[in-house]
Amino acid sequence: MMSFKHNSMSRRRFLGASGSLLTGMAIGPSVWGAPAIITSYQKPNSLINGVQIGTITYSFRSMPDQSAEATLKYVTDAGINAIELMGDPAESFAGKPENPVDRRTYYALMRKQRQGTAMTEDEKRQLEDMSAQKKAYDQQVAAWRTSVPMTKFAELKKMYREAGVEIYGFKPNAFGQNNSAAEMDYGFRAAKALGANHITLEHPSDDMHTQKLGRMGAKHKMYVAYHGHEQQTPTLWDTALAQSKHNMLNLDLGHYTAAGNPHPRELIKAKHSRISSMHLKDRQNPQHGKANMPWGQGDTPIVEVLRLMRDQKYKFPATVELEYPIPDGSNAVKEVAKCLEYCKQALQA
Repeated sequence: MMSFKHNSMSRRRFLGASGSLLTGMAIGPSVWGAPAIITSYQKPNSLINGVQIGTITYSFRSMPDQSAEATLKYVTDAGINAIELMGDPAESFAGKPENPVDRRTYYALMRKQRQGTAMTEDEKRQLEDMSAQKKAYDQQVAAWRTSVPMTKFAELKKMYREAGVEIYGFKPNAFGQNNSAAEMDYGFRAAKALGANHITLEHPSDDMHTQKLGRMGAKHKMYVAYHGHEQQTPTLWDTALAQSKHNMLNLDLGHYTAAGNPHPRELIKAKHSRISSMHLKDRQNPQHGKANMPWGQGDTPIVEVLRLMRDQKYKFPATVELEYPIPDGSNAVKEVAKCLEYCKQALQA
């Protein structure tokens, strides 16, 4: 487990500072709609001693309203001024057809099937019906993506920018092996309209696909940053990086630690010029169980890496990704703000 003494930060001091920061913060279930109201709030600033701290909007997946307007409110209330934007809020804002499939139920049934868990006949029929609905919906979305204009994405960028939030990365579900070239082309154009300089996706473990995306990135003058989970190793990205200068890393520091890799700072030093953005979470190493922990309680060297970024003047953003269980009485906005405060204490020491 990470030593607080080693990181010059006590858990008590961290929680005390976070509590002060969050006094009076509350998020209700209402829809935050009007840009004129949003821009009346004080603009956030999470650029700390030269290090841009951002968040991926996936961090707010537990919040009741997933609209682009509500997401912006969550981001600014957490004190963040730069983000990696998930596809759903932006695409819904741009008019994407509504999904008829209850995703929570669908993915729970899919998980049962993958794990070989016994399923009732009703569950099997339900999964079959939902899979057919999802296939039809995916085709509907693919058709929508090939015809939607970029005006709403540009409008969203303006709304976020007026509130003080820049979009540096975009992660729509449009870049997989099953997506058409037209969908991928749409994804790049939408990212550019949003003001992002890179798109992110899970590393496909497919050299032909990374080569294809690298070529498309060059065409659109956009970087393609591959996210890794526990398959991350120091050499995971080497083939993609060699294929195109537009192929980049979306390193995940927590997953890298949980995979049992030592010395992430050495990887960052060696490949810093090819990192578009880096996810931050605090996970245990394999010896301690790999769990996602409140920051400061796991084995991920967040403090040391942030200070490396500060001292070496690396310019890629560090992206808060909230993964640990949200405590009773709190919510995702408050917990992201606590993570930001943790970063501030690390970078101001």
